[in-house]
Amino acid sequence: MKYGIAIFPSKEVQDLANSYRKRYDPAYALIPPHITLKERFDLEEKDLDHLVENLHKLASETKAFPLKIKKVSSFYPVTNTIFLKVEPVEELMDLNEKLYTGAFHHERSYAFVPHITIGQDLSTAEHSDVYGSLKLDSFDIEETVDRFQLLFQLENGTWVVHETFKFGKEC
Repeated sequence: MKYGIAIFPSKEVQDLANSYRKRYDPAYALIPPHITLKERFDLEEKDLDHLVENLHKLASETKAFPLKIKKVSSFYPVTNTIFLKVEPVEELMDLNEKLYTGAFHHERSYAFVPHITIGQDLSTAEHSDVYGSLKLDSFDIEETVDRFQLLFQLENGTWVVHETFKFGKEC
């Protein structure tokens, strides 16, 4: 089965992202706006409990950190993807790194660039038009991240939360 690990921002940030995604992201209905911490990976059902146990341990050792969004950016010319750029704060970068080492080792397909996708699979002309107008916008969003989610993918492509992992020691 395919799994992934992500952070879901606040409803306000999701609403902002969705205001663009409805028009520019064909994956709009498959998953809410998110920051991918660990790209999709295959996992056998028999290994799920071990993964969950390790994710609880990692979450318990992680402190809440700020999520900051200031502008829109793009992966062009690699892909015609437009996104809300998430500032790469140290805690976020460390969490991502830990999710690719030790018990979580999987090969990366690409370097970690924290972001929330708002448009993808756009034609070059559409990408140019949309990005050209959005890059002029600035945001002053800052909130606190205190959890991440383990997701699994259904046969129809939809992603569903399997479990949420809150940062810090459980009482």
